[in-house]
Amino acid sequence: MSTIKLSDFQKLDIRVGRVIEAQPIQKSDKLILLKVDIGSEVRQLVAGLRPYYKPEDLIGKEIIVLANLEPKQLMGYTSQGMLLAAVEDGKPVILVPEKEVKVGAKIG
Repeated sequence: MSTIKLSDFQKLDIRVGRVIEAQPIQKSDKLILLKVDIGSEVRQLVAGLRPYYKPEDLIGKEIIVLANLEPKQLMGYTSQGMLLAAVEDGKPVILVPEKEVKVGAKIG
């Protein structure tokens, strides 16, 4: 595993967000369209969680978001960040705060 400098890590804007909307993307078996409040604004994220999570179960969940990732087009939708998840046995496990944290709180 290669290492990075602390200054590289400090470039990442990682925040606590709260999912306020979640819906399946109709032409995809994998993608869910999320609206996530990250404190200063609401971001749209596209995540490949559909085989593992029901969209309705994500609403209200606090998640960890990489907020300063370059936007990317997926299935005609712009993803404005990345939800962070661990991968266990090939399946994503969404990272969540241990207890409720203020939406928009910075990680790091």
